[in-house]
Amino acid sequence: MFDMNKMMEKVKEVQEKMKQAQEELANVTATGESGAGMVKATVNGKKKVINLEIDHDLIKPEDKEVMQDLVIAAINKALEEVEVKAKETMKQSTEGFIPNIPGFDLGNFT
Repeated sequence: MFDMNKMMEKVKEVQEKMKQAQEELANVTATGESGAGMVKATVNGKKKVINLEIDHDLIKPEDKEVMQDLVIAAINKALEEVEVKAKETMKQSTEGFIPNIPGFDLGNFT
């Protein structure tokens, strides 16, 4: 017999796990580098840039376009890496609570 109360409890439990997993994404970080490490960008699992390092040798007005390109490349690399880490974090946090349904991508929750 179908127990609606148990079903609602399970839904609330899954919602709480998802909320906790999303909060943990702020602690998942990735750093992308470009220009042989002259520009480094660090992002978190919520896809926010949290740190940017630029080698002092790059900070010259005549190198503005090169520096902009390197910053963009570093941020994009970091975002690609953190996407993978965030999906893994969500998967681990919800393991056992959400069934493995083909086509159901936890990446939509990050």
